[in-house]
Amino acid sequence: MVKDIRGGHPTFWTEFGTGPRRGLLIHCSLAHSGAWKGMASHLGGTLSMRAYDLPGHGRSDDWTPARDMQEMSVAMAADVIGSDGPMDVIGHSFGATVALRLAIERPDLVRSLVLIESVFIAAALADNPEMTGLHNEKNAGFRDALVRGDRVGAARAFMRDWGDGRPWESLPQEQRDMLAEKIHLIQANQATVLEDRPQILADRRIEALDVPVLLVRGAESSVFVGLTHAAIARRLSGARDVAIEGAGHMAPITHPRAVADLVSDFLEKVPERVDAD
Repeated sequence: MVKDIRGGHPTFWTEFGTGPRRGLLIHCSLAHSGAWKGMASHLGGTLSMRAYDLPGHGRSDDWTPARDMQEMSVAMAADVIGSDGPMDVIGHSFGATVALRLAIERPDLVRSLVLIESVFIAAALADNPEMTGLHNEKNAGFRDALVRGDRVGAARAFMRDWGDGRPWESLPQEQRDMLAEKIHLIQANQATVLEDRPQILADRRIEALDVPVLLVRGAESSVFVGLTHAAIARRLSGARDVAIEGAGHMAPITHPRAVADLVSDFLEKVPERVDAD
């Protein structure tokens, strides 16, 4: 476990596994690198993994609006990989949007890409504009609570759609307090994931990716995740989209073995890059 400067930000990162391949794990919003522990335990014979805490999460330093959070997260990811790339990069939820942007901006660092429950909803709405009204309706409770300054209400609304399925009242008070305290980090990324502020969809940037891609989602997750994965897969020849029965948005935590098995099978078909002498 290390805390040092990565991407210009004080970053906590840790390692899992002793496998022959190197991998990078990027967690979801309102979590931390330790969320990968269960899944990593099933991948330890395949991958030597690094995982870092996103800005404002876990033991990394706080995020401030002086720098876009996704941009900062991508810079941190690139620096955590460093000279040890390329790596197999695995991202969950917001972490999957960071992983995708990393692959686009730094293809030299990414050998393969696993996107789990990506929330790059801008892609879904670009391909399905008729769903915009439904998305706005579903997002209204979260948005309105933030406008009122009701952080608890915003956190409750967010977790209803993007949590692990447990009712808000059943969560430990300490966890509810943390979610309410950190809920502004979700708001900070709305323009990135809903409006594509970094222009990932522009100029066929996704289509230009030349790495193997696996998309994994829970069969019980939001309809917008399914549409997002379909939009990404439509732009990536050869990408495979797999749904895990009985799983929701937090599949890497609630179904770590099922996700790990899909990743292992995928990586078996991805050759390790051999540098020329």
